[in-house]
Amino acid sequence: MKKEINILALLVLASLLPGYLLANPMFGKKELIANDWKFILDDSPALPEEAAKWETVNLPHDWSVEGQLSPNLASCTGYLPGGIGWYKKNLKMSEALRGKKVYIYFEGVYNRSEVYINGHLLGKRPNGYISFMYDLTPYLKYGADNTLAVRVDHSRYADSRWYTGSGIYRNVYLVEADPVHIAQWGVYAYPKSATKKQAVLQVEVEIENGSDANGNLTVSNELLSMEGKTVAKNSRKIIVQAGQKGKMQIDLKVGNPQLWSIDTPNLYQLKTTLLKDGKVIDETMTRTGLRAFTFDPDKGFALNGEWMKVKGVCIHHDAGVLGAAVPADIWRRRLSELKKIGCNAVRTSHNPQAPDLYNLCDELGLLVLNEAYDEWEFPKRKWIEGWNTGTPLFQGSYDFFEEWGEKDLADMVRRDRNHVSVFAWSIGNEVDYPNDPYSHPILDGEGGFTQAIYGGYQKDAPDAMRLGVIAKKLAKVVKEYDKSRPVTAGLAGVAMSNETEYPGALDIAGYNYTESRYDSDHEKYPNRVIYGSENRHDMEAWKAVRDREHIFGQFLWTGIDYLGESGRWPSRGFYSGLLDFGGNIKPRGYFRQSLWADQPMAYIGTYPIHPGHGYVERTPSMDAWPIWNYAQGQPVRVVCYTNAAKARLELNGKVVGTTKDYDDNTGIIYWDIPYEDGKLEVVGLDVDNREIARNAIHSSKRPYALTVVSVEKEISKDRGLAQVVLQVVDEDGIPVMISDNEVACHIVGPAKLLGLEASNNSDMGDYTDSVQRVFHGHLLAYIQATGEEGTIHLKFTSPWLKEVQTNILAK
Repeated sequence: MKKEINILALLVLASLLPGYLLANPMFGKKELIANDWKFILDDSPALPEEAAKWETVNLPHDWSVEGQLSPNLASCTGYLPGGIGWYKKNLKMSEALRGKKVYIYFEGVYNRSEVYINGHLLGKRPNGYISFMYDLTPYLKYGADNTLAVRVDHSRYADSRWYTGSGIYRNVYLVEADPVHIAQWGVYAYPKSATKKQAVLQVEVEIENGSDANGNLTVSNELLSMEGKTVAKNSRKIIVQAGQKGKMQIDLKVGNPQLWSIDTPNLYQLKTTLLKDGKVIDETMTRTGLRAFTFDPDKGFALNGEWMKVKGVCIHHDAGVLGAAVPADIWRRRLSELKKIGCNAVRTSHNPQAPDLYNLCDELGLLVLNEAYDEWEFPKRKWIEGWNTGTPLFQGSYDFFEEWGEKDLADMVRRDRNHVSVFAWSIGNEVDYPNDPYSHPILDGEGGFTQAIYGGYQKDAPDAMRLGVIAKKLAKVVKEYDKSRPVTAGLAGVAMSNETEYPGALDIAGYNYTESRYDSDHEKYPNRVIYGSENRHDMEAWKAVRDREHIFGQFLWTGIDYLGESGRWPSRGFYSGLLDFGGNIKPRGYFRQSLWADQPMAYIGTYPIHPGHGYVERTPSMDAWPIWNYAQGQPVRVVCYTNAAKARLELNGKVVGTTKDYDDNTGIIYWDIPYEDGKLEVVGLDVDNREIARNAIHSSKRPYALTVVSVEKEISKDRGLAQVVLQVVDEDGIPVMISDNEVACHIVGPAKLLGLEASNNSDMGDYTDSVQRVFHGHLLAYIQATGEEGTIHLKFTSPWLKEVQTNILAK
């Protein structure tokens, strides 16, 4: 009931604040400009003139995912193409805008972008993950058409270890403001202190005076509760000189605050108003929250004074068939599923993500470890023929790090520092790979490296001591804009980095796959706060966290399957996620739920075994699918993932697997039985043999029909999204997990198909059409409204199967 009240309160608050935008430069009047852009793939250095070749696209747009998969392209970026593209948009500027400031704000363009207005180059931004803004004002034609053009150069298409996407793949906003306005990302609100009795929200406001006269101004800050009630307010005068910036700072005290936590993600809104001569000239809304973090080298991490384990996952930014242009509704579904599993944190590996993600983590109650870089001044290996296979290339973002590294990091911190969910800033991931490229004499003698070190000490390689020098520079940048959160990084070569100043530049140290040093380094460096920043899924890695008070958490690689970092062809991407490409929980997701979730649960999965002929007993698998279709009498292993104290196995109502205690070595209870048709069911029991959870699977007949498992019945006409989940079933309605039927999507009405996702990593077919094979009998269709009200009629057909139809209302 409490969560329902919170959600309702959020909706009420949103209705009170119609100007609130999730993607927020924090000033002015903002207009999303998403529709009717022109696009062309063309490597011309100047804006192409041939009108016939331009196509109309809506933003966000990722042209790479619209290309064809090819074994001749790079495995690191998912066997998908890059290239150079141009976008252009006609902007009509009213005469009423004379005397105003007009800006263009990009959430992200991948990558190496150049932005022009009426032929004037506004600037270049090579980093594809950073939000940025330009002032259009000096070059605008009022009462006339203006041409906004963007050149995107992703010709270095193998420049990342994972899929990046190409193009203007995030939102774009036109911002209108008075010459005197709140600066870009100029409001900074953070909880200076927070207890159940009282909290203090410190607020900094930066003002930009773009006029030729000094400004005698008043800044008002009003904090609103989730219900829209004023809980604190302050007004203060400030003088900002012409052509200069000014900054002020105040404290807002809140009695009996509603603290933000994992279970109760209470939020507030800060309304900042700028007045001149009593008239409002600018106003912005900043969502914030009240909470307290504690990091301790012996006790780990506490949120609001309660010590806890961070149960985190690493995530990339794509969504399978949609590439990097991912609507917020898809992230909401994905993050909700992760939280259902028991996840309470995400790591933005290895770059800043779209603003939607942080907003959703604020709302849902997920901690965020916000990461900036995967490489610094040198490139890493980029695998072309398959992950860790063949001869790598060395493209990357290293070539602009010296010029842009500190500014990009500053902009990430300034943009995201108001998100209550962000609890740490990561300045790098595995930049200390031994000999990739940095080296150190310790590589000739020190053991204990858990990742490839590519040989011993290489005296001609870059000196590992550079790691500490760079880390201290980056940490200083973070502290300039946010002193309230710790600086961290994911260390890959911990033994080598320990010989440098790198770990010492960090407030908390992330260890990637280095559980073996948790105890020895805790003893050697007693003031170091240690956690697992990237970890395997196995039980041993989890127990290394669970059973050590001083290790505050782990981040699994990975939370969601992602494109790129692919194996040898055929392979779309990396397949170790708790969720698949479509955001559905995989077997290992249920295994993780058994370790992380508080509510009783049980899951049943199976796979064939082959005793004899050198058969060796292996650790039971965490990847067993819920399939119960084999040859009669065939030996089958049945596994149970559960947080119950014990479990038993039943087949057609009869016990076929005796009650077994939970195995704390593997986290899995299992039985080996001969196959027999019917209903196979696992029963979870507490220590007193009382049933607390149950899960069943059934033998299925041949595929008979398509059925809709879930669908939104109503979506917004303004690009609202429906996620239609389909399943192949037999004549009795039982899911046919072994089916691979080809399904076609037919749409009548005001909507379009964004893509069909079956989550089959080895299916390298055409993902740009309206036909796709199911995987494990399952398919997800992304349907987006196109701007008109009306009924969207959907029909899904497959040869030899009974079709299914459903309707969605766009309004």
